Amino acid sequence: MRTRYDLALGTIPDDPEPDPGPGPDPDVLPDPERREEPEGPGEPEHDHPGKRVVGRTKGVLESVKEMGSTPLPEVKSNIHCLTIVGQIEGHLVLPPQNKTTKYEHMIPQLVALEQASEVKGILIILNTVGGDVEAGLAIAEIIASLTKPSVSVVLGGGHSIGVPVAVSCTHSFIAPTASMTIHPIRLNGLVIGVPQTYEYLDKMQDRVVGFVTEHSNITEKKFRELMFRTGELARDIGTVLIGKEAVEVGLINEVGGIGAAIKKLNEMIEEPEKV
Repeated sequence: MRTRYDLALGTIPDDPEPDPGPGPDPDVLPDPERREEPEGPGEPEHDHPGKRVVGRTKGVLESVKEMGSTPLPEVKSNIHCLTIVGQIEGHLVLPPQNKTTKYEHMIPQLVALEQASEVKGILIILNTVGGDVEAGLAIAEIIASLTKPSVSVVLGGGHSIGVPVAVSCTHSFIAPTASMTIHPIRLNGLVIGVPQTYEYLDKMQDRVVGFVTEHSNITEKKFRELMFRTGELARDIGTVLIGKEAVEVGLINEVGGIGAAIKKLNEMIEEPEKV
């Protein structure tokens, strides 16, 4: 079939151009260009081996979602950090809304750290309101029996049974604004026999006093005085020590934070190596 242009020129096209077909749909956006790079070591495998799509990995997105930050770079260190926060949970399971440190989780970790040859020192971070007396003493006894140097740092608070845990390390620090509450042992729940219960609590209290005085520079007389002091805590007896006060009575070794604690721990690690 001749076109008007062909008739005017008197020629017939030998090879008409093919129909380009319908154009792109303006409502459909084109796919963005994807840049592909060779897959590095340790990268997850994709559909096309040897290549990966550059962008945020699933691990990064999960970390941002769960922790609110991107993953920290892996740092090789001979110091292991343990945190004891919230309430120390013992034989009874606390409500789910409570922030707890479970002693059945802490004990296996401490045993593993004692056996790990690559770990030379242990850093204990405390911000606890106390909790189960026997569970706290169990954690403190294990820390005190470790053959590796350990340093504790009280940040925020190291109250009640957190006091024995803080002094159980080889060296202890407390932040200038951190506090420690010393008070007699309390009992929650039903009391079956008053005389028998009192004797049990008295013996348990002696265990706590003996452990603290053995692993710190405070005397038993001074510790009991702080424990039974009246007028400082509302409707109760006991004493609150803040920062430097805990050092002055001999409970904690030094006032300091993370930097001072790590420096001290490195010094204790290097000492045996120099011998």
